[in-house]
Amino acid sequence: MTSSPIQTSSFDVAVIGGGPAGLTAAIALGSAGARTALIARRAPYADNRTTALLGGSVELLERLGVWARCADQSAPLEVMRLVDDTKRLIRAPEVKFRAVDIGRDAFGHNIENHVLMAALEARASELPQLTRFDADADGVTPGDDSVAVTTRTGETLKAALVVGADGRQSLCREAAGIAVTQHRLPQSALTFTVTHSRPHKNVSTEFHTAQGPCVFVPLPGDRCSVVWVAAPDEAERLMALDDAALSAAVETQAHHILGRMTVQPGRHLFPLSIERPQAFARNRIVLVGEAAHVLPPIGAQGLNMGLRDASDLAGIVASAVAAGDDIGAPAVLARYARARRGDVMSRTAVIDIANRSLLSDLLPMQLARAIGLRLIDAIGPLKRLAMREGLAPSWRS
Repeated sequence: MTSSPIQTSSFDVAVIGGGPAGLTAAIALGSAGARTALIARRAPYADNRTTALLGGSVELLERLGVWARCADQSAPLEVMRLVDDTKRLIRAPEVKFRAVDIGRDAFGHNIENHVLMAALEARASELPQLTRFDADADGVTPGDDSVAVTTRTGETLKAALVVGADGRQSLCREAAGIAVTQHRLPQSALTFTVTHSRPHKNVSTEFHTAQGPCVFVPLPGDRCSVVWVAAPDEAERLMALDDAALSAAVETQAHHILGRMTVQPGRHLFPLSIERPQAFARNRIVLVGEAAHVLPPIGAQGLNMGLRDASDLAGIVASAVAAGDDIGAPAVLARYARARRGDVMSRTAVIDIANRSLLSDLLPMQLARAIGLRLIDAIGPLKRLAMREGLAPSWRS
């Protein structure tokens, strides 16, 4: 990857946004042969949150030459355990999903985001087709034949296609004229890391409470990342606890399955919502990552969908380049929208329904949820189908 001079430059694709989805998109596009600009300010990545990369995401990162750089700093997810901890009259049975039952060593791997980011940055720096503009985008102006992009450091470039990987408050989405539907959830998520005295044995355990799930996801060593979803007031109360009190609270929430727990430095609290754009592409601009979909942290779908955005887009752009087509033409954008719509909409619906069923106090809803999980656990083919669909939609194959 080269650094850009301060001048007007032309590219096939410009990727705006340097998070995991944006970097993956830039690497995938550059690897596919497209002259790619990455517009993202380099900044220390101090976030200690983690991502559970499911099977298809790991395979994509392997193909892009990224995974070998960070695999040894991840923990395999061999078993997914769901525990109904709602204390309601009707409770679902405990369910264990084992990767070996669908012929895999692991469903995926959990990795700290800063480790993944370092691997992505290192790979991006090696690609001759990828030019880095170390700055934030200041303006995005679609035209008939290209999109003009200016940066806050005064650089200007043009590209046949712009990839908006610039998050929830997307400048690219606004420039494309794409509106967003937002549904705020009555929940917030508190994330942090714990050490524990008993080994996790590569089992991810998800306790379903009446306010949302509390998930313990393995990390290397005797550590887990914790995503604790609760009502906003309760989440704020937990956030305000000192380390000793939060350690005691999370150990109790885990029913002591991992022994003595100690909260590590670094906590994050954020409100939850579901956001869907009215289109995935328009006016030579396509959306990936959180510019294209925002989901609660349930089922490890968020970034995994963002990586599928990047993978699908790179394949579509490579085909268009090989055919000599205009990669920003409406027909190409429509192919991307068709490729992503089913995946994003189906995952969003499933997660929304699962979350609503957990929060509901209605006995029929609780009964339906309990029966559904019991059937999944009892019927082998159905259980294996649920596991495979959780990794990636089967109809994408």
